[in-house]
Amino acid sequence: MSFGLALSLSLSSVSAIASNKTPIATGTGGAVATINEIASQSALKILNQGGNAIDAAVAAAATLGVTDPFSCGIGGGGFMLIYLAKEKRFVVLDHRETAPASVRSDIFTENGKAIAWEDSVSSGLSVGVPGTVRAWDEALKRYGSMQFKQVLAPAIQTAKQGFQVSPIFHHLNSGAAHKFALYSSSSALYLRDGKPLPVGYAFKNPDLAKTYQILAQAGANAFYRGKIADALLQTVNHPPVQGNAKVRPGNMTQADLLNYEVRTRLPIYSTYRGYDLYALGAPSSGGLTVALALNILENFDTKKMSRQQVEHLYLEASRLAFADRNAYIGDPEFVDVPVAGLLSKDYSKQRAQMIRLDQAASRANAALPGDPYPFQQDPSIPLRPRAFAGSESKAVKQESNHTTHLTVSDKEGNIVAYTYTIEDWGGNGMVVPGYGFLLNNELSDFDFTAPHPNIPEAGKRPRSSIAPVIAFKDGKPAFTVGSPGGSTIITTVLQTIVNHIDLNMDMLRALAAPRMSERNAEQTQVEPQFIGAAQATGLARFGHQWKLDKSDAEIGAASAIRFNPDGTVTAISEPARHGVGSALVQKKSH
Repeated sequence: MSFGLALSLSLSSVSAIASNKTPIATGTGGAVATINEIASQSALKILNQGGNAIDAAVAAAATLGVTDPFSCGIGGGGFMLIYLAKEKRFVVLDHRETAPASVRSDIFTENGKAIAWEDSVSSGLSVGVPGTVRAWDEALKRYGSMQFKQVLAPAIQTAKQGFQVSPIFHHLNSGAAHKFALYSSSSALYLRDGKPLPVGYAFKNPDLAKTYQILAQAGANAFYRGKIADALLQTVNHPPVQGNAKVRPGNMTQADLLNYEVRTRLPIYSTYRGYDLYALGAPSSGGLTVALALNILENFDTKKMSRQQVEHLYLEASRLAFADRNAYIGDPEFVDVPVAGLLSKDYSKQRAQMIRLDQAASRANAALPGDPYPFQQDPSIPLRPRAFAGSESKAVKQESNHTTHLTVSDKEGNIVAYTYTIEDWGGNGMVVPGYGFLLNNELSDFDFTAPHPNIPEAGKRPRSSIAPVIAFKDGKPAFTVGSPGGSTIITTVLQTIVNHIDLNMDMLRALAAPRMSERNAEQTQVEPQFIGAAQATGLARFGHQWKLDKSDAEIGAASAIRFNPDGTVTAISEPARHGVGSALVQKKSH
């Protein structure tokens, strides 16, 4: 772990390095990588019991809902990218939260102005209809080999027996404590005497264990009707505030819950320097933006370039891709997203001509989007003007960085790359009384002012940045990678792929390298260890400028699996951030 220590000496990293968990493992059989050792063990247990990757992924996700409740849980949603080896096909389970039927485009505006982002987050208004439980159920029924009763058992045990609060748990709890203090149910679970639970505290969540037990016995429908549903609706529409706290209530109904549907989608497909890439399409912007940026980069021969030159191109390509992402991508059931145009190699060639090899583009003004419509290869799609071309010039929208990503493979070759979330640290801050799970604030992922492809509408899914990627080479799995981090998910996945393919880093180093997140802003967000380094000095000569997010200095917390030519697999989880991740394989290589 010396490499991770060299990169980051944060409290969370040091404390995790002191434990026995490891962020990398190589062997045969199944593999799993998550941000939490207990969750990784849950997945491995299911694999050892004969479950497949889908079963194990649900087990890990359910356990993360206990151990990492500030980032994910059954009160939210996500995207599951699945490769089914026997059938040689991919499927995406889109269980992004949806806007209740009462939602209108001005939901987050008052007196003609957008309300403060923080006020929208800590409210019933921000809660989208949760899709996670429905997706777990469909994943198991369609592609798994086990039932809720089996895969939820490890999470139930963890919630009942509890675990010691770690430094990273305490840190995340502290970040959401101001929200928890607003609500009696949240304060009772996550605060003591008004303060976050201390490191070493024996944390248990018997209410969540009860909820999982209900699902294990009665199935997914028990979440969307009955007592759990009643409690969820009561919490959204009549927030359990305490003291003089004032928050905006929501307007979610029983019909909203009953009408929720998981969308089964095909992934998008692209290529990069001999790799076949499969990723998410809309309503996630992640896969499209990563693919577009890589297509732009492919126009340059990086083999002949220095690391600084390659990273300069990565930043410039990311900037252009984000301009298009901001202008064109939204829920495809509400917006005609020009997918073929955005993925067109000819379009990326046109965009690449805007990049100078020796100088960063001026950051005085945001990059303008291109026009992908002439590159739409479907003649039934009419050419149109850039309907949302003005949206990119506004300030970069605040987007939460707090999500979780896990990846699992099994001995049969099935692969799951799964990112799910409740959006902000601690979601909207409301624990559903008696049931132990936090609600999401996913509707704050909408853009608040029109015109925009991502404005709120009834039944709409807010645009996401979730971006798991599964890469093949020569017809065989090569690697999978994904990350949490709000809009920085896109740049974390993109930079990791560039590190691995263009800069020839092994996957551990590709994940651990200091991150730069260029999202078409005046300055590129970087991590603390980057400032003052020779890498930063060199890139500054191109004209790049840096900024730190002091409230949340780490960018992403990625996980990956590398499928090696000799038939072994290498699981890699975050080696330097978020307390360091946990990677396990069924049979270790010696």
